[in-house]
Amino acid sequence: MVTAKVHGVNDFIQEISAMPGGEKINLCIQCGTCSASCPNANKMDYTPRELIALARAGMRDEVLSSNTMWLCLSCYLCTVRCPRGIVPTYIMHALEHLSMRHYRTRPRVRTARLYRLFSDTVHAFGMIPRLGCMMAYFLQTNPLKALRMIRPALGLLTHGRMPIKAHKLEPEPMKQLKAILDKAEAMGGL
Repeated sequence: MVTAKVHGVNDFIQEISAMPGGEKINLCIQCGTCSASCPNANKMDYTPRELIALARAGMRDEVLSSNTMWLCLSCYLCTVRCPRGIVPTYIMHALEHLSMRHYRTRPRVRTARLYRLFSDTVHAFGMIPRLGCMMAYFLQTNPLKALRMIRPALGLLTHGRMPIKAHKLEPEPMKQLKAILDKAEAMGGL
């Protein structure tokens, strides 16, 4: 049962529609095909159809704090079956971005932390130092799981698949990458 206060319907839908991938949210006819097609629907707080209905009703807090978009597998079963040609996967990605932008993710939703860590690391280094990035992720989310990952990590290290030392980009390519990332952020990305 949804008990929160309804916010400005048009404001929230306009915000979603302005995000890349959210443009077609108003085309949804609430047929439920996306939810019936979703292999993860039973794990979601709200099915994709319900989440879109909540968004269209202006239920910003419920939508952005939901786990639904974070459990989207990007399998596109919903997309190939949608009678209106909507790409619900894109809507889910747009909602992920809005959830992160407005700091509405729940602590148990770890995907948002990985996205943020990935984005911040690329912005800082111009690449992903895999060992450091994964260590930071496990320390932030589940330090005990980091202990269970030591054996696979050692296997990756011994086969040269995970270098210990991160290599930064040269100054000119780093400047170009930062310009791209800044432009993406200005356009609504993270």
